[in-house]
Amino acid sequence: MPDNLLARLDEQARANRETRSGFLQRLAERELRFGEAKRRKEIEDLLGPPLHMGGEAARLIREDRESH
Repeated sequence: MPDNLLARLDEQARANRETRSGFLQRLAERELRFGEAKRRKEIEDLLGPPLHMGGEAARLIREDRESH
């Protein structure tokens, strides 16, 4: 990683009263959450919103399986 980028990271971490490691962890977690949300939206755009089955999915699957 370039020294000037490390210096900027350290400066921002200090301003936030964080360690470099803590700052990078927070950034990585935020980026990963953003990516997950983006993929979820893309899937919902294709398939529609998830179906809410009221926690009965296992029972419904079992009943369907037993009916065949």
